[in-house]
Amino acid sequence: MFEFQPFPSKVEVIEVCPRDGFQNIQEFIPTAEKIAVLDQLAEAGFKAIEVTSFVSPKAIPQMADAAEVLSDFKGKHSSIEAVALVPNVKGAARALEAGADTLHFVMSASESHSRENTRRTVEEALAELAEGCRIKGDKKMRVAVATAFCCPFEGDVAKEAVLNIIERAMPLGCDEITIADTIGTAHPVKVHDTLKAIRERYPKERIALHLHDTHGMAIANTLTALQLGYDAFDSAVGGLGGCPFAPGAAGNMATEDLLNFLARLGIETGVDLSKVLAIARSVPKRLGVALCSHIALTQA
Repeated sequence: MFEFQPFPSKVEVIEVCPRDGFQNIQEFIPTAEKIAVLDQLAEAGFKAIEVTSFVSPKAIPQMADAAEVLSDFKGKHSSIEAVALVPNVKGAARALEAGADTLHFVMSASESHSRENTRRTVEEALAELAEGCRIKGDKKMRVAVATAFCCPFEGDVAKEAVLNIIERAMPLGCDEITIADTIGTAHPVKVHDTLKAIRERYPKERIALHLHDTHGMAIANTLTALQLGYDAFDSAVGGLGGCPFAPGAAGNMATEDLLNFLARLGIETGVDLSKVLAIARSVPKRLGVALCSHIALTQA
């Protein structure tokens, strides 16, 4: 049976389009265009934005200008938490040098996805994370647990695998955890089962959700998470995104759909929906990609 508690009165929405939304686009987006989008997002009221990713340009050429993009963002928007995804210690060092406030270290709950995504076992990823925590200084370390519900190579992922990563990551010096539905195939019953177990063991830790919308269940899964007391969610304007190393993964939950949903529930976010709608309608068109959103396509 589902067990729920009252909705949180306020939710943090973390915008990830400049990283997760852009990384799958094959044609290189000019650096000036990325900076222009970030400037628009900064005006919408987000307290945290995942600005870029410090991955190897050979693996994801779209992120070759990560240092330039992040440095520009911090120079103009120092009050906004600048998050940078990092896959390893080398990436963490580069992100810190460019001015990141938070390192978002990605690892997988499943062995197969870990090897495909970062060419490491889960054990090797934990060792890399420990080194990243050692060099981060006073910056924050957020750990993304990818394939937390389902893996494209192994299928269903047991909640014990997710709990094991959190249990081993937190003592290393991690500040926050992100639970990711990397391929967007999780459903509310599975989400409830895993998130309830996490909350029971870690009632006070800051834990965010990163939900993709491949099967159209991101909003339903958000509702489930809210009813369990979770109050931080990643999303991307226009519903852009997807994991290059997870076959079949579609875009993120659209930020404008999430904001509209939360507003209907009376939950505060501090983000201006009208400004986000304008961005959602313009960015995909400028980049030549499809808009994956409900409210942006239907509301005049």
